[in-house]
Amino acid sequence: MNYALILNIFIFIALIILLMQTRKTDWSLSKKVFASLCLGVIFGLCLQVVYGSSATVLGESIQWFNIVGNGYVKLLQMVVMPLVLVSILGAVIKLHNASSLGKISFFTIGTLLVTTSIAALVGIFVTNLFELSAAGLVQGAQETARLDAIHTNYIAKVTDLSIPEVFLSFLPTNPFMELTGAKPTSIISVVIFATLLGIAGLNLIKDDAEKGKSVVVAIETLQAWVMKLVRLVMALTPYGVFALITKVVASSNTADIMNLGGFLVASYLGITIMFGVHASVLILTGVSPIRFFKKVLPVLTFAFTSRSSAASIPLSIEAQTRRLGIPESIASFAASFGTTIGQNGCAGLYPAMLAVMVAPTVGINPLDPVWMITLVCVVTLSSIGVAGVGGGATFAALIVLPIMGLPVTLVALLISIEPLIDMGRTALNVDGSMTAGMVTSQLMGQTDKEILMSDENLELSNR
Repeated sequence: MNYALILNIFIFIALIILLMQTRKTDWSLSKKVFASLCLGVIFGLCLQVVYGSSATVLGESIQWFNIVGNGYVKLLQMVVMPLVLVSILGAVIKLHNASSLGKISFFTIGTLLVTTSIAALVGIFVTNLFELSAAGLVQGAQETARLDAIHTNYIAKVTDLSIPEVFLSFLPTNPFMELTGAKPTSIISVVIFATLLGIAGLNLIKDDAEKGKSVVVAIETLQAWVMKLVRLVMALTPYGVFALITKVVASSNTADIMNLGGFLVASYLGITIMFGVHASVLILTGVSPIRFFKKVLPVLTFAFTSRSSAASIPLSIEAQTRRLGIPESIASFAASFGTTIGQNGCAGLYPAMLAVMVAPTVGINPLDPVWMITLVCVVTLSSIGVAGVGGGATFAALIVLPIMGLPVTLVALLISIEPLIDMGRTALNVDGSMTAGMVTSQLMGQTDKEILMSDENLELSNR
């Protein structure tokens, strides 16, 4: 019997029980999540110090921890498609004017794409600042296996996609299949289906008020029902965050971090700069960045620990509507579009950094203005519809690098620190989508100022 494994599981359960005691306090969700994050970091560090990141017992312990961590992520993923469907459908039905959908889509997607272009420029800047290059990176057994997997699972899929085909893939041929998440662009397909269904509902209201009223009541009932399910799952956020951050900290390899430390530091500098860009955009639209970030902190914390933009959609919509005062119509579109279009971290910053690192190895000057402009344009266009899949950053890089005439080997050589960087990139992606929602709401003059300016500790999971 492995007593060390049993002890680890026992301590883990005891810490979960300790976190459960916060339910008896008046702590806000932000405080609960922050407490979970700190506790997970401490527990993870203790496990690494005692066992080392490669110990078998640690790997076995993490498998048990995953029941809580990965289980929470799966539950959130379970409610994503139903939530997107009913949120968009309900939002359109309540608009009473389908023409405003065009403005919402234009402002939201425009903000996402513009910030992605800026992210690409930031990626070029930080890579040149640190003088990072792909030359000299060692390809070991782990990297070779990763490269083989990329060729088998990624490149064939990516090379089959042209830009027109990506746009066509947005259109849902079978809405029921799209609800299963069968395609990389399924979320956008569900958004389109729900929007069209909502517009049809608006037309029905005009033609037959009695039937239209019944449809509205049915949609509102379904929406309330799904939101009850969402909040049941969201009540588990502190425990999920604790388990996820414990796993990341305990399994991090210090040697790999030191070996590729320059890329890690440069990546997080770029991410920090992009958070500053988001803050500047918020200031330009009349919103305090401090107030904004304070209210969305639980969402960013979950995105950071889970590395899943799609799973963050329920938290994102709740934070936008109940903490920032953004109308549900705008919040639903921003959260949904933000997982598939213009992800600042995965589809903007990351592929640009890789391109600049690889360019000198094939005789290209990464400081050439024409080449940089071309790279920014390619990165921005490739961010449409690609980043929503699992391994979105890899997909984005595998589209950008070949278009720029660059080899894709570097994608595999960074595997050892990829999870650590992906945490920050995902948080940036989600922050970008919420920033787009806030900008759109402000430009359209629809923000509920009373909610935005409120300092009350709104419990997302209990409302």
